[in-house]
Amino acid sequence: MDSQYELKRSQVLGVPVDILPPDRIEEIASRFEDGKNHQIVLLSLWDLMRARRSGEFRGMVAGASLVLPISRSIIRGARFLRKPEPVRYMPFDFIIALLGALERRGRSVYLLGSSRSVIQKAEVNIKSTFPGLRVVGRYAGRYPKPMEGAIIEAVRKSTPSLLLVGNGTPGRERWIPRNLSRFNAGLYLWCSDLFEVFAKRHGKPSRELFDRGLEWLPYLLRRPWKAYRIFVFLWYEILLLAARLRGD
Repeated sequence: MDSQYELKRSQVLGVPVDILPPDRIEEIASRFEDGKNHQIVLLSLWDLMRARRSGEFRGMVAGASLVLPISRSIIRGARFLRKPEPVRYMPFDFIIALLGALERRGRSVYLLGSSRSVIQKAEVNIKSTFPGLRVVGRYAGRYPKPMEGAIIEAVRKSTPSLLLVGNGTPGRERWIPRNLSRFNAGLYLWCSDLFEVFAKRHGKPSRELFDRGLEWLPYLLRRPWKAYRIFVFLWYEILLLAARLRGD
């Protein structure tokens, strides 16, 4: 690879988003092997709107080492505000690229989340797809609260290069920042349906839907009560227009 890539951070409505070309994923993953903890956030529009408010979620996004947008609306918003335009990632594709980069460097991963049957199947499929990547542990996410200390200790002792966290963990994406100080150095990433996709219990959105910004349709079919989020999208549009008029 040529000269070292300088990771650039932009802002959309005051929320940070990083600009990471796909061909620099391995370089950034390597650079994060610096003896520190690094959380990676895959940022949806819903997450961006939550991160605008003060509180724990805002702190999580602001403190993440890498914030990658996964919603088309975020890219369009950056363009509308004349901000540096980030690269949008399909979550599963980014994680595949990250696991591939770790495999080429002989690194390891720990899997935490979902149900016991799903996490077991996901582990089998990850090992099959990435034979050079060491899976140093796994645990289902729906565990009794008294077990959490033992789980954290197991993760800490296994020293994974990457901790992948999915559905079922208490606090969902907040589980990582709440416990980050208790872990050794490494990468930490939460993704909701990740293990269900690896286990082939859920399909990932088609590339066509994703490119058109309609990847939320299958999610909405599974959870129709989430349709109220259309109002969040409309509020986002109003905020973008106000920011443009102010010259933000």
